[in-house]
Amino acid sequence: MKRSSLLLASVALCLGAGAAQAQEQTSMAFVVNAASDFWKLAEAGVQAAQAEMPDYDMQFRYPAQGTAAGQNQLMDDLVASGVDAIMISSVDPGNSIDAFNRIAAQIPLFTTDSDAPQSNRIAYLGSSNTAAGIQAGEIAVAAMPEGGRCMGFVGFLGADNAVERIAGFRQAVEGSGIELVDVRGDDVDFARARSNVDDVLAAMPEIDCMVGFYSYNPPKIYEALQAAGQLGEITVIGFDEDPITLGAVREGSFAGTVVQDPYQWGYQGMHLMAAYLGGDTSGVPEDGLIIVPTVIINQSNVDAFEAQLRERLGG
Repeated sequence: MKRSSLLLASVALCLGAGAAQAQEQTSMAFVVNAASDFWKLAEAGVQAAQAEMPDYDMQFRYPAQGTAAGQNQLMDDLVASGVDAIMISSVDPGNSIDAFNRIAAQIPLFTTDSDAPQSNRIAYLGSSNTAAGIQAGEIAVAAMPEGGRCMGFVGFLGADNAVERIAGFRQAVEGSGIELVDVRGDDVDFARARSNVDDVLAAMPEIDCMVGFYSYNPPKIYEALQAAGQLGEITVIGFDEDPITLGAVREGSFAGTVVQDPYQWGYQGMHLMAAYLGGDTSGVPEDGLIIVPTVIINQSNVDAFEAQLRERLGG
C-alpha cells in the first residue's frame, strides 16, 4: 500500500474512533420551564458539574415556549438525539403525566422546581415549596403584626410549585389577621405580570400587602409601586433573588424574600443523574424527594447572600 493510502486509512481510523467516542459519551439534559433570569444560577451549577465531569455531555435547555406542549416536544427531541437522562421543571405536571411517562419509559426522568409525583419520574430534587410558602408567610406575619389584606401574583396557577407555595403561605398566616385575598396568574407573560399589579392598585385600594410567588413577580410589583408612588406603603414579600428584589430588600421597600438554591439543583442534579446512569441508585431516597432548603433573606443578610451569588456566577 502506498504511503498516502496508509495516511488516509490512519486518518479515517482516527476519525472513526473519535466519532464512536462522541457517540458513547453519556449525555444529560436539564430542561427548564421558561426563559427567565432565575435559571442562570441553575445553568451555572450545571457548568460547575460539567467542569468536574468532562467525560459527560451536559445540556441546559430552554423550551421555545413556556408551555407543557413546548416542554414535551423538547424532551421528545432530546430523546431522539440520544440524550440518556433528563431533569425537568414541569410547567403543568397535572396535564403532563402521560407525556412524562412516555419519556420515563425510554430514559431515566427526574424533576426539579415543580414536581410531577404522579408520573414515573425517578426522583424530585429541589425546594419544598410548601416550606418556602410558610417562610413567606412568616415574613408577612413579622412585617404586619396588626394584619392586612394581601394579593398574590404568580406565573402558572396550576403548577405544583405555585399551588404549594400559596398553600404554605395561607397556613403560616392563619389566625394572624392576614388574608391572602386572591392570586393572579400571568403564564410567564412579563407584560401581563406588570398589568396584573397595576390593575390591583387601581381597583383594590384596600390591598396593603403583595406577594410575588415567582422570581419575576417581585420586580414587576416594584416597578408598578414605584410608578404609582407607593413604594414603602404596601408590604411586599418576594421569592427568589432577582437583583431588583434584593435591592428592594436592602433599601427596605420589601419586607423580605424567600430564596431557593437553583445552583444546587443544576450541580447536584447532574451528579445525581450521572451516578444513576452508572448504576449507583444510593442517592435516590425511598420517598423520591431530595429537598434543598430555602432561606429567608432580609436586610440583615442580603449583602452576604449577594456576595455568594456573585461568586457562583463568576462575578
